[in-house]
Amino acid sequence: MPEVKRPDGAIIHYEVFGKGYPLLLIAPGAVNSEIAFWEMGPINPIKQFAGEFMVIAMDQRHAGKSWNAPPTFSYDLTAADQVAVLDHAGVRRAHAWGGCIGVAHVLKLIHDAPSRISAGVGQDPVGLDGTNSIATFMEMFKPALETARRDGMKAVVEAALKNPVFVFNNAAGPFAQRIKEDDTFRVRISAMKPDEYIRLVEAFAKGMWPDNPPYFTVDKAWLPRCPAPLLILPGNDPFHPTGIAHAICQTAPHARCLDVDCRSEQKRAATIKAIGAFLQEHAKQPSRA
Repeated sequence: MPEVKRPDGAIIHYEVFGKGYPLLLIAPGAVNSEIAFWEMGPINPIKQFAGEFMVIAMDQRHAGKSWNAPPTFSYDLTAADQVAVLDHAGVRRAHAWGGCIGVAHVLKLIHDAPSRISAGVGQDPVGLDGTNSIATFMEMFKPALETARRDGMKAVVEAALKNPVFVFNNAAGPFAQRIKEDDTFRVRISAMKPDEYIRLVEAFAKGMWPDNPPYFTVDKAWLPRCPAPLLILPGNDPFHPTGIAHAICQTAPHARCLDVDCRSEQKRAATIKAIGAFLQEHAKQPSRA
């Protein structure tokens, strides 16, 4: 189980499955963007494509086994983590597949390191399209803030120990996995005043969901210059509005969208085939460092 130590002390966990042209996976799950979350969707790229590609699946900082990161969040840090994983794996160039928040990560990665990403798959892209707002995304952090404000830090720690997966237990807060795993950090959090913890969580939330519509991580003006081919699987809920998927496909010069229901039982096999064909089509250039 490879790990990469980052300059700020964060340890980023990743796993490699199969052989072939590299495919970097950036999972859905928001705060819990971790390898295990790929098993929850109708298409698991590890299962479907490790027979054809070198699939590199990673836990983003704060998620899964990458829990020890400092209690801050920025996409500059996560993009650098992703490049560091490619470097550690000996990969010069790779495809990237992101789900949910992972699509925001993939766009940022293409923006920051265009020479490293040969093509991108975007599954259920997050974004702001007029059918939702920043409040839609900030809502997930409210239970953590209310728990600290109403019941104090003991309740925050108890919530984290009960279930540290933030996406399923918002009251535990975004640092829940580290609270559970790290005795020293747990003591530090326990000793905080609620107001201090609340400021920390609010800053984390703003880092994850910045007021940068519509795509969060890249400016609207950049997308028409996006150099990588993109294949988009649209979402259809407030977190993953269909309009964002269509905006990406209408704006990025080398992007196309599949149907909104492309992962339905009737269309799933054809969708897997289409994704495989897309990945193979763009796997032409040298990939190893």
